[in-house]
Amino acid sequence: MLEVQDLHVYYGAIHAIKGVTVSVERGEIVGIIGSNGAGKSTLLRTISGLIRPRRGSITLDGTDVSHLPAHEIVRMGLSQAPEGRRIFTNMSVLENLQLGAFARKDGGIEEDLAEVMKRFPRLKERIRQNAGTLSGGEQQMLAIGRALMSRPRILLLDEPSLGLAPTLVMEIFNIIQKINQDGTTVLLVEQNAHRALEVSHRAYVMETGSIVLTDTGKNLLNDPKVKEAYLGG
Repeated sequence: MLEVQDLHVYYGAIHAIKGVTVSVERGEIVGIIGSNGAGKSTLLRTISGLIRPRRGSITLDGTDVSHLPAHEIVRMGLSQAPEGRRIFTNMSVLENLQLGAFARKDGGIEEDLAEVMKRFPRLKERIRQNAGTLSGGEQQMLAIGRALMSRPRILLLDEPSLGLAPTLVMEIFNIIQKINQDGTTVLLVEQNAHRALEVSHRAYVMETGSIVLTDTGKNLLNDPKVKEAYLGG
């Protein structure tokens, strides 16, 4: 469904992504783990069209999207909930969700809004509330809900558990699995390596802009090097 081939991304003279190759099959949850500064968020932002690669290709269902603007990539069925949530804090929950559907021209927006409310009952309770007054967990739910409003076939999630209490982390990962079970493919970047590998069908390990290891999530959970580096031994 998604193919990233030999991707190279620069920030000025800094070589941030160094020949990365990643694939995501339809129906999978694919995880990307690694330490801070490994290039995980840069990779997602490049896939989403927010950063232009110097070399390499990104194809979505066989179509090269490497140099398409971000809104065109959204229209093709790829959406991202970014690191730090990036919600519009001075707008209501409803307005944030409606903005998630900005690229759509079909008549199913109200239906999808109702589905998001069903998936996230707390957002329904706060539908007229300013998004900036939500708790951290509620803001993360809003960021995911907003991304779902574009009706993506593949959803990119960047650090969805960042800054959340352990009980909320469990809830967010349960939501991610349910979204996947309902038919949305997921590419997940996550600092909480243990949780990410538990839910991922396959996963990649990134270090300093390169993929250094790939396997099933289960196998990586039991890999001694991964345990030592990312799972606390």
